[in-house]
Amino acid sequence: MSFNIALSGVSAAQKDLDTTANNIANVNTVGFKESRAEFGDVYAASLLAGGKTKVGDGVLTQEVAQQFTQGSLQFTNTALDLAITGNGFFATVPEITSRDFSFTRAGQFKLDSDNFVVNSAGENLVGFPVNADGTSASVALSTTVPVRIPDSSGSPQQTSEVDIRMNLPAGDAGLDPDNFDPEDPLTYNAATSVTVYDSLGDSHVMTYYFIKDNAATTTNEWYVVSAVDDNLVDMVNSDGTNSDPTTAVNTAGTASGNAVTAAKLIFSQGGDFTGIESPDGIAQSDFKIRTEALGGTILANGSDPTQQINIDFNLEPGAATPNEPTQFASAFEVTSLEQDGLPVGRLTGIDIGPDGLVRATFSNGTSEPIVRVALVRFSNEQGLTQQSNTQWKESILSGEALAGEATTGTFGEINSSALEQANVNLTTELIDLIIAQRNFQANSRSLEVNNQLNQTILNIR
Repeated sequence: MSFNIALSGVSAAQKDLDTTANNIANVNTVGFKESRAEFGDVYAASLLAGGKTKVGDGVLTQEVAQQFTQGSLQFTNTALDLAITGNGFFATVPEITSRDFSFTRAGQFKLDSDNFVVNSAGENLVGFPVNADGTSASVALSTTVPVRIPDSSGSPQQTSEVDIRMNLPAGDAGLDPDNFDPEDPLTYNAATSVTVYDSLGDSHVMTYYFIKDNAATTTNEWYVVSAVDDNLVDMVNSDGTNSDPTTAVNTAGTASGNAVTAAKLIFSQGGDFTGIESPDGIAQSDFKIRTEALGGTILANGSDPTQQINIDFNLEPGAATPNEPTQFASAFEVTSLEQDGLPVGRLTGIDIGPDGLVRATFSNGTSEPIVRVALVRFSNEQGLTQQSNTQWKESILSGEALAGEATTGTFGEINSSALEQANVNLTTELIDLIIAQRNFQANSRSLEVNNQLNQTILNIR
């Protein structure tokens, strides 16, 4: 019997040594959780045996239990390096169509050739689909999708409005609008340009020419003529109508004889902006005018030919100090010139918030919520079935996988540009290694003593 007791002790010490050695070997493994060998004594006796004299039958390894304590964070320069602070696991699948989930705390993610986010083993990280405002469409594990980062922002946005504010020089002499020629700077007083975009995201240069009317006597009036890519564009009312576009007083003609309709900016004798008139001579209460449709020779690339651009000359209607054009005795100066169109954007960066929301930023200045990284928790983490590559599988003992958003309920938060290091304390493991070695030696000595006793008995004559 004593041989078996000593042998069980040697076996237990070997298991302890193996567990400690595995912890030490994975001290630099991201997301690794240390294990602890747990032992119990073996005691067996029949009903009629003398319990008071029973010695015991040795030791038995009950479980090698993993310890899911928090590991320290190591910060990096890679946005796709993720670490969880608190409860939860990342969920991964081996293929984008698979539902065979694995769970991990190792957040060393990267992009594959198709822009899917994968770990070092090539498994896809999954997340919750999100709405345009960044809210999750669903938080069920069954509705998760592989996380994919787009390399462009999708459809561009055509320009629908340009906001402009400037000072027109009050001291300039009036000019005859019938002599206007965009190629002759002596036929207009000032000009400025802005880049606008069509429905395909192509850029175009829109130029505004300002001509001080030499026929105005009681007010200061300026014609506004627009051109896109050096093609003159007729102005219409802000509602798109233009009943009499050739009215002489509201028409500026080119030197070649081609007429182009223009709007009028009207200023008081104090240089304040008092209103704007359409080519029909109708005051525009919203301080906006509109170009005609830009189709034909201007938008000949297959984009929307019906595109029209509003020009807003009052950026803050109703404000105590309106943000309007002025006509003061100073040089021509543009103080505000903005448009609302966007070209196609290319991916320039990824931002992942503590709640797991993945937001992509693009070269056109926009950002879009893409997906929310899913977190999963279990009732009994130690019941998970351990796999290779620092991954676990759901089991009967662990309970069902419960998915949710980071920073909600009992779920922890996600740290971007960080990795969770192994929770192994190397000093403690080295001490445990010495203890396990002593236990192994002691039990080996027990075997040796038992062997000597047997040899003594066999040598009795």
